[in-house]
Amino acid sequence: MTDVFPKDKRSSIMRKVRSSGNKSTEIKLIRLFKENHITGWRRNYKIFGNPDFVFLKYKIAIFADGCFWHGHNCRNTKPKDNADYWKNKIDKNKNRDINVNEHLRTKGWTIFRIWECEIKNKKLPEMFVSMIKNNNEKSI
Repeated sequence: MTDVFPKDKRSSIMRKVRSSGNKSTEIKLIRLFKENHITGWRRNYKIFGNPDFVFLKYKIAIFADGCFWHGHNCRNTKPKDNADYWKNKIDKNKNRDINVNEHLRTKGWTIFRIWECEIKNKKLPEMFVSMIKNNNEKSI
């Protein structure tokens, strides 16, 4: 399948993609936190790997990963134009994710990576919800 946009239009679209404030991941995740009465999170907290959210009290780092950018197989779409570039880009992202996870775990952090498709389907990982809710109930 070839791209539906001409090369210059696709470049323009891709330049506008940002790593934070993304409506399809971060903003929807905030809504899911609120709907599930999950409190105690912070955004843009400066630690290694730049997680999208942290729960400092519990040393939990949350990454809201875009399925395309981080190589999730839910859509199974692979660009045919400039395929080597995109494969290398996504592979680098996946390797960086592994390194960030390892580094933060050695510092005592629990890591959750929540996929864009899970967020769109309003599915927070059960383990995450129960961990946060159990820890919040203990502190009350």
